[in-house]
Amino acid sequence: MNLCSGKTVLVTGASRGIGAAIAQRFASEGAQVAVASRSLHHADSPIDGSLTETVETIRSQGGVAEPFGIDLSKPEQSRDDLVSAVAEKLAPVDILVNNAAANFYHPIEELSAKRFRIAVEVNLHAPLELIRAVVPGMRKRGAGWILNISSATAEKLARHPSAGTSGPLLYVSTKAALERATISLAEELYPSGIAVNALAPQAGVRTAAAEQYYRLPEESVEPVETMAAAALALCSGDPRGMTGRITRSLEFLVAMGAPVHLLDGKTLLEGWQPDDIPEARTKRSTAEDDESSIRALS
Repeated sequence: MNLCSGKTVLVTGASRGIGAAIAQRFASEGAQVAVASRSLHHADSPIDGSLTETVETIRSQGGVAEPFGIDLSKPEQSRDDLVSAVAEKLAPVDILVNNAAANFYHPIEELSAKRFRIAVEVNLHAPLELIRAVVPGMRKRGAGWILNISSATAEKLARHPSAGTSGPLLYVSTKAALERATISLAEELYPSGIAVNALAPQAGVRTAAAEQYYRLPEESVEPVETMAAAALALCSGDPRGMTGRITRSLEFLVAMGAPVHLLDGKTLLEGWQPDDIPEARTKRSTAEDDESSIRALS
């Protein structure tokens, strides 16, 4: 039996990259998938990928998927209406994956009020509103899974201030807030049988959006399939047995011994099974790492 048979999944930011991969992987396990993004058609974005393409891929593999166009940077486009539309078109949402994100690589002087609003709206406010919208139905059914896609940059990096690196200030701040909200919601919703977790890539994932900003060396990259596998494992088990986790893809897969398949769910991905992943790839920055970096740069 497929892991997600009979489940309805809503994935935001699913026109490309990690969101599209997660949607495909859930569909391969029998879920009917609602994919949401502002890029409904290819012409809607300068970056490759659209909801239409994600849906076509899922359907070509025998899955069930429906597209829902919404711009999560605009609060006037109701998140409650999105959840209602999914329930009407498919069924009430059993699994919510908050993947959509907004990022700006600008120094503080260039962070306009508009950019600040968009980052907070997409990365924090929209996920919380969507959670608020799906929780009543999950409570009624006695089970639900909520997964917030975060970033490893939400943690303190092993980097001394003298490095002078300008980074995605608003992105890391809002993702850190989303992780803290994840813990609070996991505690609040535990009695109702609703799991709330946060997941981030351990390494970089080469998506069309990410490659606009930086080029990653091969040793600092993981395939999108590892994120999809970790997301599936976090959203297909007992919600009371796996909740309140702030985890990273590779460390989680190794700890759980979870298999990594291609997105069609039929074939294992060679070289990326838990036993294939070196221990060094699963380590996070620690306080000791930070101190070592400070001493080296002082």
